[in-house]
Amino acid sequence: MNIFAQFEHDAKLVEQLLWLLMREQTSLINADIDAVEDLLDEKSKLLQNISTSIQARYDTLSKLGFDANENGMSAWVEKRGTPEQVQFWKDFQQTLSRAKEMNRLNGQLINKHFNVNQQALNMLQGGASAGVYGANGQTAFAKNISRATVSV
Repeated sequence: MNIFAQFEHDAKLVEQLLWLLMREQTSLINADIDAVEDLLDEKSKLLQNISTSIQARYDTLSKLGFDANENGMSAWVEKRGTPEQVQFWKDFQQTLSRAKEMNRLNGQLINKHFNVNQQALNMLQGGASAGVYGANGQTAFAKNISRATVSV
């Protein structure tokens, strides 16, 4: 497989990842945990395929005398690429940036769900008043700590 055919394959895989991340985001927004779990398995397999494909491309780049990384791919495109390939590389970089941003946002949504669940667990473990603010602006837990500190 030539280097550009490998790269086109990588680009298709990244497009699939972007689509999967959009589905994951929708599931996270809808709090559809079953769908998120299914997508995690799919995402894990896709990321493994991407990693394998990129490593094959890096190996080919190295054999051609370029660095075995994205900088090497950029150099190859600049030196040997057609105008269409140069544009395809630029489009790929934008798609990759969108996928990274989507993944970052999904991570924030996951953290938000985690924090909500943690607060619910804390309330269950600490009683109904844990985490609820009183008239003085403190939680019952903070109020009890203050009293314990003062009485020591």
